Amino acid sequence: MRYCGREFTEKEMDLIHNLIAAGLNRQKLSRMFCEHVGWRKPDGGLKEMSCKVAFLKMHRDGHIVLPPPTKSANNHLKKPGEIALPLPSLTCVDDLTMEVVDATTSPLWNAYIETYHYLGYTPLPGAQLRYVVRSQGQILALLGFSAAAWTCAPRDKYIGWDITTRKKNLHLVVNNARFLILARYPNLASRILSMTARRIASDWHQRYGYRPVLLETFVEKERFTGGCYKASNWLRVGETKGRGKLDIRHEYKVPVKTIWLYPLEKDFRRWLKS
Repeated sequence: MRYCGREFTEKEMDLIHNLIAAGLNRQKLSRMFCEHVGWRKPDGGLKEMSCKVAFLKMHRDGHIVLPPPTKSANNHLKKPGEIALPLPSLTCVDDLTMEVVDATTSPLWNAYIETYHYLGYTPLPGAQLRYVVRSQGQILALLGFSAAAWTCAPRDKYIGWDITTRKKNLHLVVNNARFLILARYPNLASRILSMTARRIASDWHQRYGYRPVLLETFVEKERFTGGCYKASNWLRVGETKGRGKLDIRHEYKVPVKTIWLYPLEKDFRRWLKS
C-alpha cells in the first residue's frame, strides 16, 4: 500500500504492528520505523513527519491501530477568538518585508489561514517553509510552501521525467500550497511572488541542506484565474484531472486546477533529470 509517496511492503507492515505491540508512543514509533527502514530526507535526517502522517492515514483507513496521542492534536492551532487577527489598513504599500515563520509566529500564521483562506488550515506535508509579509508593521499576506505533488502528468511531461527519475528528484520541486492576501493593493501579489522566488532556495537550503530548483502551484479553476502567477512569469503547463495530490487509486474527486511552474534555476531540467 502507498502512503505519502512511499510503498509500504507486507514485511514493513508487520514491523509497524510489532512496534505498536511493543507499547511505543507515536513519536517513538515513527522514529524507530524510519531508522529501521532507512527512510530519510535528502539531508540525511529521518522523515519522521511524513512517517507520522502516513501512520495517521493508515490508522484512519483501518490498517493499523495507533496508541492514543500523548498531546492534544490541536496544540498547533489556537481558536481564532484567542488571537488577534487584524486586517491591514494602509492606504498604500511601500517597502515589503518577508519573514520565515518560526515557533513564535506559527500560531499567528495558522490562525490567519484558518480564518481567511478558503481552504482553511491543515498541516503542510513534508519539508516546508511558511512566510509572513508585512509593510509598516502590518501583515499583508501569508504563504506556505511544502512537498510537491507525488505525480502530475503535465508537470512531469514539461520536465521530461520518467517514473524512476521523478521518485529520485521530486524533493527538488516545492509546492506553493497556500497564498493568502489580506487586502487588495496594486501589484501586491506579483511583488510578493517575485520576492519569494528570489529567496526561497536560500531559505530552503538553510533549513534542509539543499536548494530546490522548481516551484509549482495549483490554482482552482472555478475560483481564480492565476493572474498573479502569470504576471510573475510563472508558466501554465496544463490542468489537473480532478484527483487528489496523492490519489493513485482514482478514489477522490476534487476541483479541477490549473498547474503553474516557476524555474528557480536556468538549468533546472539538468538537476531534475540527473
